[in-house]
Amino acid sequence: MKDSFVAFVQRIVALFRKELLAILKDPANRVILIAPAIVQSLLFGYAATYDLTDVPYAVLDQSRSPTSAELLARLDATGVFHRVATLESQAEIRDVIDTQRALLAIQIGSRLERQLAAGEAAPLQLIVDARNSNTAGSASAYVSAVVDAFNQSLRERRGLQAAGPIEIETRAWYNPNLETRWNLMPGLIATLSMLQTLLLTALSVAREREQGTFDQLLVTPLSPFEIMIGKALPPILIGLTQATLILLVTRFWFGVPMAGSFVTLYVGLALFTIASVGVGLSISALSANMQQAMLYTFVLLMPLVLLSGLTTPVANMPAALQVATLANPLRFAIDLVRRVYLEGVGLATVVPDLIPLAIIAAVTLPMAAWLFRNRLV
Repeated sequence: MKDSFVAFVQRIVALFRKELLAILKDPANRVILIAPAIVQSLLFGYAATYDLTDVPYAVLDQSRSPTSAELLARLDATGVFHRVATLESQAEIRDVIDTQRALLAIQIGSRLERQLAAGEAAPLQLIVDARNSNTAGSASAYVSAVVDAFNQSLRERRGLQAAGPIEIETRAWYNPNLETRWNLMPGLIATLSMLQTLLLTALSVAREREQGTFDQLLVTPLSPFEIMIGKALPPILIGLTQATLILLVTRFWFGVPMAGSFVTLYVGLALFTIASVGVGLSISALSANMQQAMLYTFVLLMPLVLLSGLTTPVANMPAALQVATLANPLRFAIDLVRRVYLEGVGLATVVPDLIPLAIIAAVTLPMAAWLFRNRLV
């Protein structure tokens, strides 16, 4: 009995040793086991933060009084808020919010000084860009804290008995109830479709190599460009179909109203899917087998999602990571989908998102074709 148990343990140990050596003997596998954990932990530490360290805001000060100047000086002194525009009319508020120059706009009424002198509550209107509900809520809370401290200072200096001389009236644009779902679900239209598209394209050439049919494909009359098109079209179709399913769930199941045009939305999604297919085909051309293709894809997906602005704003990230997001097609796709879905903007407005997607597609697709032709693996 004892001998049989020892033999059993020896067999398990031998198999364990064999499998461990199979994993570790390849230098590429050793890198994959160690590097992603370090890189992803650093990315989470820097990028996955809801803390607001830089809040651009615009102000419409119709009072132009010493009190309003003191309040705004307190905001600027926090080190979190910085003024990007001093407005002259209410019509200018929409422009700074729509173009995302400012996260919030503060409107101070012309009767502020007189209302405070009379012991009345003076309203201060706070207009926040609620396309990202978490950021909008945090920014509103920061402003409320500054105003509460200012109110306390006024009571101490002027002896006012009112609980709050200045009262904040908050208006959240594009997400009036600050629902997280309104922010998250439109972003998932691009994100979830990319996951499947990237995986399908990454496995396409690697599967051919593993099955031994890639060499046969190369000796056919098909050019590398034709092979690339043939392998790109099915994932593009599947990606757009998945985006449509998520769009239907978002609109009809969760009831998030769509303000924009389907034509504009699908032009952006089509270009984004093409860019994603270019990335996936490049991964596939570099991979020797399906296992490598899946590993490379999953290693790449986490940084792409994390640096996309899906859950945390890109503006909150360190400057170096903000530069890195410029190579991330998902960043521009999420911004495009949210702006079309929630704001209802037209095609001309989302051109700044379409251009980077076109550049990424123009780089990755020829690179994939070159890799097919040269067969680096």
